[in-house]
Amino acid sequence: MTSSPEPKRARTDGPSAPYLLHYWPTIPGRGEPIRLCFEATSTPYTDVTNTDPDPGMKTLLSLTSSSGDVPPPNIPHFAPPILQHGDLYISQLPNILLYLGPKLGLVPANDENALYRINQLALTALDGLSNEAHDTHHPIAVGDYYEDQKDAAIKRGKDYTRNRLPKFLGYFENVLRQNKGSKYLYGKQLSYADLVLFQGLDGVSFAFPNAVRKLREGGEYKEVWGLYERVRGLERVKAYLGSERRLGYSNGVWRHYEELDED
Repeated sequence: MTSSPEPKRARTDGPSAPYLLHYWPTIPGRGEPIRLCFEATSTPYTDVTNTDPDPGMKTLLSLTSSSGDVPPPNIPHFAPPILQHGDLYISQLPNILLYLGPKLGLVPANDENALYRINQLALTALDGLSNEAHDTHHPIAVGDYYEDQKDAAIKRGKDYTRNRLPKFLGYFENVLRQNKGSKYLYGKQLSYADLVLFQGLDGVSFAFPNAVRKLREGGEYKEVWGLYERVRGLERVKAYLGSERRLGYSNGVWRHYEELDED
């Protein structure tokens, strides 16, 4: 009996292939951790819809259309962000980070289990500081307007700032304290989990400024906010944050509604 052929991987044309990010224009959203990975490592990339909006949006809508075609052996995409690297097209933010981390030096090369531990940290940060933050302003139906679910949003927002957000901050505070002798979440170097946590902290600081100010002033999460300031001060990250490439917050994942914040 002949053996089955090994599955073929999509050709990526090697490390010199350009990186293209397909995401909604004008907002940071779930595309922002990907941008931070590129910016922190000085990796050239094209933010397609923000570089060339009209054709960029046509491409994005084609890639996410229920009837859209994608070059085989790639598979259809439900939603952005989508990363294009040579012939490879992949979506889902955690999946993209898992792919980029080792390629951009954001995972230690000499630790065979580092990728999975770093991914655990990134997934936790995305759960608590991105997904749950988003659900405060759309707690019932994503397709409905905020105003149509405002009462439920107020209740969800108060629970988030008083219970859920402190719980996630406490988790990362413990992670940082246990990683003794390091300035980062895992090992001795910057990883993509640090960048994901930074972006989540920055997003909730915009969405819930009063609540975050009280949490910072309380002094219970010094390690977490120390990491935030450390990442923000990295030369490449600092340059990016001060550039036009860094998009402002608006109607994306992190939104500020005064009634959802603490007094």
